[in-house]
Amino acid sequence: MKYVLVTGGVVSGLGKGVTASSLGVVLKACGLRVTSIKIDPYLNMDAGTMSPFEHGEVFVLDDGGEVDLDLGNYERFLDVTLTKENNITTGKIYQSVLEKERRGDYLGKTVQVVPHITDAIKDWIESVALIPVDGKEGPADVCVIELGGTVGDIESMPFIEALRQLSFSVGQDNFCLIHVSLIPVLGVVGEQKTKPTQHSVRELRALGLTPQLLACRSAQPLLDNTKEKLSQFCHVPVANILNIHDVPNIWHIPLLLRSQNAHYSILKQLDLLSIATPPDLEAWTRMAETFDNLTDSVRIAMVGKYVGLTDSYLSVVKALLHACISCSLKPSIDWIAASDLEDDTAQLTPEAHAAAWKTLRNAECVLVPGGFGDRGVRGMILAAKYARENNVPYLGICLGMQISVIEYARSVLGFERANSTEFDEQTPNPVVIFMPEGSRTHMGSTMRLGSRRTLFQTPDCVTSKLYDNPQYVDERHRHRYERKKILSIA
Repeated sequence: MKYVLVTGGVVSGLGKGVTASSLGVVLKACGLRVTSIKIDPYLNMDAGTMSPFEHGEVFVLDDGGEVDLDLGNYERFLDVTLTKENNITTGKIYQSVLEKERRGDYLGKTVQVVPHITDAIKDWIESVALIPVDGKEGPADVCVIELGGTVGDIESMPFIEALRQLSFSVGQDNFCLIHVSLIPVLGVVGEQKTKPTQHSVRELRALGLTPQLLACRSAQPLLDNTKEKLSQFCHVPVANILNIHDVPNIWHIPLLLRSQNAHYSILKQLDLLSIATPPDLEAWTRMAETFDNLTDSVRIAMVGKYVGLTDSYLSVVKALLHACISCSLKPSIDWIAASDLEDDTAQLTPEAHAAAWKTLRNAECVLVPGGFGDRGVRGMILAAKYARENNVPYLGICLGMQISVIEYARSVLGFERANSTEFDEQTPNPVVIFMPEGSRTHMGSTMRLGSRRTLFQTPDCVTSKLYDNPQYVDERHRHRYERKKILSIA
């Protein structure tokens, strides 16, 4: 197995996930099979119980894993189906080690970070790297590993040490390290500063890992003298210094990497030049150019609870983007905080209330995504009612679908107190109820999660037609509540 490790320095949020995904795309275009692993050094078992404001969207995998949103990027970019094991967290590692200690697997030894935690990390990586994720038999050729956070973070130290040991044990022909770093431009002079990257690489080398390639994030393309300076002080050949500058859309990033021969540098380091083919990215080129040339747009009102951080709905935004491109349209998403539509907001902040309603009325369609808790629910119901009464296309996902059921039951069916038991356990008209398979005492991994099959019993129904009349569809779920099958007026 060949390993490509992607680390980050200077600051977080540089786009390591997109960079790692794009590198995987280029390697896959060279005829190689690629899998990926994301390491999140937090103590949570998974992302399932984390607030979207803390860590962005919780991405749901086929097997029910609640994972970091970067795994969504991997699946979309690489066309693979990952497992929950492809997301490693400190919580998972410590749990596995402590369970072994309780069973007596360590035969009375003192359990320590080194070697027991680091060995567990290495074992996890090596076993998960062998899991086929592309629908073919046998393991992939290359495993791309993204280490979350920034080099130097205390919580990532056991992972750094484990990866150092892994790089030594597998050999230099089987391990390639790519360090993503920021090249800022300060002041009116506009000079590209390399010192932060120099310090970041120096710290990485002090921890026992030496980068073979640098991926430098910047607003504008790097100047030649900037690359030469980085090469001199970071001990990386100029040819291995990649510039990932700002581009119109993320589909340009694999093309940008190919244009700088990133694949050649990686293949050479991993001794794969003899079996790789020239990268074929014709489809990616078409996608990037198609999006750049779109002129017509569609206004979409996104009415949600977590609109303060757009990463909270990343996969929804990507799905809208893909759908719009297939219709030769560019999505124009207007974010509306659901609570701003409510009457209480009209009293407290009338400007926000008026602006929210103006945005909603200007939209050509409305989307209400998922969420938890009763904050903003009244605003979502008002948005659903507005869309229904004014024939504005409405898409409700998870909570958004439940909102549409509540609104219709109240406004059309006459169930004046219709509600979800999530918001009102004593409602006389529970149209959305708690599912029996859920848990009321434990939050993590207790919902209906992962891919579930839906059978169409009526071939010519409206829903079946929307899916092109298949016998069934497999879709991913993440919810504790469902529509009540039989409704009756109390």
